[in-house]
Amino acid sequence: MSDPLPASGLLRVLGRWETLSLAFGAMVGWSWVVLSGTWIVSAGALGAIVAFLFGGLIMLVIGLTYAELAAALPFVGGEHVYSQRALGAGASFVCTWAIILGYVSVVTFEAVALPTVLDSLLPGLDRVFLWQIAGWDVYLSWVMTGVAGALVMTLLNIRGVRMAAVMQSAVVMAILVVGTLFVTGALLKGSSGNLEPLIQDGFSGISLVLVMVPFMFVGFDTIPQAAEEIDLPFKAIGSVLMLSVIMAIAWYALIVLGVGLVMDGASIANSEEEVTAAAGAGVYGELGRLAMLGAGLAGIVTSWNAFIIGGSRAIFALARAGLLPAFLGHLHPRHRTPDHAIMLIGGLSIIGPFFGRPALVWLVDAGGLGIVVAYAMVAASFLVLRRREPDLPRPYRVRHGMVVGYAALILAIGLGVLYLPGSPSALLWPQEWGIVLAWALLGALLFALSPARRQHERRD
Repeated sequence: MSDPLPASGLLRVLGRWETLSLAFGAMVGWSWVVLSGTWIVSAGALGAIVAFLFGGLIMLVIGLTYAELAAALPFVGGEHVYSQRALGAGASFVCTWAIILGYVSVVTFEAVALPTVLDSLLPGLDRVFLWQIAGWDVYLSWVMTGVAGALVMTLLNIRGVRMAAVMQSAVVMAILVVGTLFVTGALLKGSSGNLEPLIQDGFSGISLVLVMVPFMFVGFDTIPQAAEEIDLPFKAIGSVLMLSVIMAIAWYALIVLGVGLVMDGASIANSEEEVTAAAGAGVYGELGRLAMLGAGLAGIVTSWNAFIIGGSRAIFALARAGLLPAFLGHLHPRHRTPDHAIMLIGGLSIIGPFFGRPALVWLVDAGGLGIVVAYAMVAASFLVLRRREPDLPRPYRVRHGMVVGYAALILAIGLGVLYLPGSPSALLWPQEWGIVLAWALLGALLFALSPARRQHERRD
């Protein structure tokens, strides 16, 4: 095992199951409950499964580059460490700030999802009308539910990674049990006739789902972010990372299959509640509906928790490197957590609920662009380090590394093209591009205030 207190001051307390729960819990989240109907309507049941299998294969290839780098350079910050060593400080800031956009988007997504699922479980969160956004009425009670959730999750993470990890492990186990029961019931009670049409709108429909895949699978990269808090042999870090991706691929494909077997296209399109919950009711009645909503609520907690951990460690690493203001590199004197970075992410996530449920899709798409930019830069870092530092100890060494690296780079760039104008799944203006531009401006402002920037100006 490793030293209990790394140079960063963080504590090594995460075992194998906690590490796997961190990554898998980050990837499953709430989206499989709220977006499964969107996926099937967009691409058909088989089309959606194809999108997740193909997208998952891309994530596996990209994940291999992460697995090798995480084992070779097991330091807090993940993307920052790899890209700075290979590409330099400026590229490191762009890469890490891009992945943080993905993390903050997920955390904000969960702050919006929490009142959404609670309103399904306990109707009545429509008190004190505020405004309407994209046809959705936003109520004060709904907003305050999301804000309260953000505050609770922020405080939980400040109090220590061990407490957060224990909660993560228990909740992930509950999600796995509910999901297994649902898929088993759907296979027994569902009808293959409900899967028609198997594919909707050909490649155009599949691409609408494929563009969401990076957002759905972001989470395995929380393992490198928290590398200095993982108490495992370095080779095992890479193995656990790859296992988490395989589990997430199976999860999404099986959930789509289960929903498609239980509900036909018309039922999905006309459903007045979360489609996966309605499918649960189709298998087990009201108990099934409540179980699926409960599992979705649990997924909100696991994803929310994991991305606060991952995002705060990425911010902490940038600050410690002088690429963000120094106060963001502060550690809580008692709990040894990056409390200021955690508070920044918590504060940003509070904004989401004020935009209502339409913000869910905007966050998925805008965050996805940041994720694929970071993935492409990590793949480039992998290739550079393979050439420049061939003797770097690599406990988890990927076979045919250069082939895998170039494949990861090309696939990540290919995914990135799907977000650009001219693609059927291009980001929307002004909502989604507005999120991306606002994030770029915030990054530019914080970088301008960073010690590294000030030192550069003094040298000039």
